[in-house]
Amino acid sequence: MDKYQEALASSHVLSDDAAVAEEVRKIVEKAPEYASPEVYAYLFSSIDLTTLSSEDNDKSVAAFTERVNAFDAEYPQYPNVAAICVYSNFAEVVNTVLDVDGVDVCVVAGGFPSSQTFQAVKVADVALAVAGGAQEVDIVMNVGQFLAEDYESLTDEIVELKHTARDARLKVILETGALRTAENIRKASVLAMYSDADFIKTSTGKIYPGASLEAAWVMCQCIKEYYNKTGRKVGFKAAGGIRTAEDALNYYAIVKEVLGDEWLTHDLFRLGASSLANSLLSVMEGKDVKFF
Repeated sequence: MDKYQEALASSHVLSDDAAVAEEVRKIVEKAPEYASPEVYAYLFSSIDLTTLSSEDNDKSVAAFTERVNAFDAEYPQYPNVAAICVYSNFAEVVNTVLDVDGVDVCVVAGGFPSSQTFQAVKVADVALAVAGGAQEVDIVMNVGQFLAEDYESLTDEIVELKHTARDARLKVILETGALRTAENIRKASVLAMYSDADFIKTSTGKIYPGASLEAAWVMCQCIKEYYNKTGRKVGFKAAGGIRTAEDALNYYAIVKEVLGDEWLTHDLFRLGASSLANSLLSVMEGKDVKFF
């Protein structure tokens, strides 16, 4: 048994799809109990506010960033979003325009969203993004290598990209919609964490179905198990199709129930979204708001 199979064999997270769905159902039933102004404000402040459009350009990304700057002045009673997430080539634009404290520069890099390019290209992409000011880098796990069980190539690449990112936080996107089963999501979570991922993230939201509560539950259970074994805390990020305050509250409930309040910090919990910000802000304000 090689070290990859050994790591997978040592994980005992529940991965029966029907059983996982039942655990999620029970948490979702309980989720409304957590609804409060404070929780909605926290969820807003956990957003990686995202623009990933083919139409993005320096001017549009600068304007997007200016809205985050303006939020501090127009809504001083609320904390701002956690980060602005853009394509890697716009890291310098966000870094230059952003002038509020506490909001990080996040990029997607490394052949996003398919991860299908040369490893050298991925390394260069991550390196250039960090040089441009990226403090967080979201990369996509190579799903093809995972499905082929080429775990050595898969994990070596993540380790290399983490080394390239240096002090930047590395979030590894599992693309759970492509993995499909709880068992595959369990395995991918374990491999990513043992490859030095700072976060594991559900989805790109581009090609396959986005985040699901079932995937989140399995990933959070894996994070809990990994922490109990190693003492290292890995963060969780849900992304792809999270649009409403109710959606966000359900993911909050999953994290709270599985990982506890320790994980309800910006260092360990994020929501990747665009329209979610306005939905949460509308709930917080008690009226329809379209600020972003």
